[in-house]
This record gives sequence, C-alpha cells and structure tokens, in this order.
Amino acid sequence: MYGTIIKRVPKLANSLRELAQRLVTEGPRKKEKTTRRVRVLFDDVCLADSTSAYHVWEHDYYPYYYFPTSDLKVDCVKREPIGDDNAVSFATYEGPTTSTNTALMFTKGELKGLTRFDFDEMDAWFEEDQPIYQHPKDPYKRIDILPSTRKIIVKVQDVVVAESSMNMFLFETMLRPRYYLPQTAVDWQYVKPSQKTTVCPYKGVAEYYDLVVDGNEIKDAVWWYRHPTRESALIEGMICFYNEKADIYVDGEKEQS
Repeated sequence: MYGTIIKRVPKLANSLRELAQRLVTEGPRKKEKTTRRVRVLFDDVCLADSTSAYHVWEHDYYPYYYFPTSDLKVDCVKREPIGDDNAVSFATYEGPTTSTNTALMFTKGELKGLTRFDFDEMDAWFEEDQPIYQHPKDPYKRIDILPSTRKIIVKVQDVVVAESSMNMFLFETMLRPRYYLPQTAVDWQYVKPSQKTTVCPYKGVAEYYDLVVDGNEIKDAVWWYRHPTRESALIEGMICFYNEKADIYVDGEKEQS
C-alpha cells in the first residue's frame, strides 16, 4: 500500500552496539537539521513523522535520518541500555505482526533526544510524499544528465557491442561520468539477462545484464533503469556499460577502466 517496499536486512547487534558507542564518545561526522517532512513505516504503521528530523553523517559517504524522540508516533515497549552511562539504548517496537529491536535512542551527548531507525529494516521511507530508497540523499551531492552527440563505442575483446552518437551523459558528484545509450545502439546478441538488481536513492532500481563474447561471460556488466526516479527520468530505458568491465571510447579516446 506504500509503493515499493524495501527488503528488510537484519543487522548484527554488535555492529549497532559499536556504532552507538562510537557516536556517543566521538559524535557524528556532521549533523544538520532538515525542514523536509520525513516519515518511516514498519509493519504498516508510521513509527515517526517529523518536520524536524536531522541528517546525521555517521561516516563520510552519505547521511542517515535521525528523528526527535518526541516525534515518534509509537511507544517502544523495551529499552536496553548500551554501555554503563545510559547515554544510548536499544529500543524495541512490537508491531501488529512483527517487531524490530534495532532502533537507537540517545539520551546524552551530541545526539541527545534523537532516535535512529535502521534504514534497511524498515518497510518504507518518505521525504514529503516521495519514497526514498537505500539511504537518504546527500544534500551536498547532485546528478546532472546531459544529452550528448559525442560518439560512444563499447568494445569487449575488440568486438563492438554498442555504438551511438545519441547519448545521455550522467554526472554525479565525486563519481566518474556514466554514458547511457539507446537500446537500439546495442548489439543484443552479446547481452544476456542477469538476476541482479540494485537500488540507488538518486536513480531508482537498476536491472542488469551479462555480456557474453566469444564464449567469455562478463557478469553484470550492463545496467538500465526501467522506471527511474523523476530526477533521472532522462535515462529511462537507456543502457549503460561499466567502464571497469568493457572498453569504452568517447570520440575515439579510450576511457580508463
């Protein structure tokens, strides 16, 4: 009923325990309040609904959402202190059909008064009314998608598997550019379906293909977005090849693998 459901991935308690203790003693890398309305759902119940949530960088790569404990919509039935100073506790919520015990409630330190829900274990997250996937977007990173007539040639073992001068170039902060080609530019005799899928908060759910050339298989070398997010709509249905798994030429110049 809430759109795409995020698969729950149980977390090791020891890992969360270590994270909680580190955040109490060292603090997060950075913490910033957001004015976006943020909601999280578990077992068809809204656990928190806030316009005062925080982006908290637990590491250098991307933030997580932390809620003011006062904005929780449910009661936690059990709290298990972590450490001797009672600065943070595991919190358990018993839902209608299942439960989660991976919430962290902070009562001291830089994160005092905030609660963290494990992103992967929840059913769905929303910024305003837009679902978010995998992890919150970093407000300091962005994606630009630009049309380009620069000629792209993709080769595997000197065999051309794709060629196009009607492309979309995707530029993502701090990452290498990716080149998206029309499906008609691909020689599909070398492309076979893969079972792999991945989720990107900026682009959506990616589906993968393997490359098979002269009997040699290169796993998950190609991907595309059947239904990308709105901000990445320009690459809908287009095909991208890993520079790391194929030879890609841009206007005759070979890209680094």
